[in-house]
Amino acid sequence: MVPYITSKLTPFIYNDFMRPIIGQQKSAFDVRDVMDNQKILLLKLSKGKIGDLNAYLIGMVLVGKILMAALARGDQAKEERKDFYLYIDEFQNFLTESISAILSEARKYGLDLIIAHQFIGQLEETPEIRDAIFGNVGTMCVNRVGVEDAEFLAKEFAPVFTEYDLVNVERFTFNMKLLIDNQVSRPFNMSPIMARRPDDKKLANMIRDLSRYKYGRQRALVDAEIKDRGESTLAGIEGDKI
Repeated sequence: MVPYITSKLTPFIYNDFMRPIIGQQKSAFDVRDVMDNQKILLLKLSKGKIGDLNAYLIGMVLVGKILMAALARGDQAKEERKDFYLYIDEFQNFLTESISAILSEARKYGLDLIIAHQFIGQLEETPEIRDAIFGNVGTMCVNRVGVEDAEFLAKEFAPVFTEYDLVNVERFTFNMKLLIDNQVSRPFNMSPIMARRPDDKKLANMIRDLSRYKYGRQRALVDAEIKDRGESTLAGIEGDKI
């Protein structure tokens, strides 16, 4: 069994980007601490920079860790569980069973999920997750969609909006079905407040640098640690053979 298992890990062990991340023995941050103390965790998974497989692996691991941290809140009283909001953009890239579990079970543990994607066809390969989404999501924000998606979503927004209304939404507006106190509101069209980007990015850069110094580690130190651990393991194996 060992060669079979190690063959699956080889692409990540020899990946210069992934090895320092998954090769560390201790995580730089605690997801449960982030969740309970209302901290902000930003995870940028650019396929162009780190590759499709790396982005999927890291996203899958972090979504799973967030789910486990939420379920571990069972040791807290319900009134002590502070809401934690998990935003996933282009979430079709991270479709796992963890998403279904978050949708169906994590709400009572204070984990709130906001997911965004382009069209329903991206979910066709995982119909069970698609059904979990439309079966559990209470609030829907729908911008202008294609004909196929409009045909599917018209049932969700009937009788207020038809397929024609969903296809011809005015720009910078969207149709919304809002969940209020566990009751679904009458669908309506709204125009969001456009956030104004700050002209000065000095504060943002300072926060990023502070986070990097507090939680980051020098790559050279991580590589050296992994190398030393590997050499120690090989030395132990050779000693056993002798």
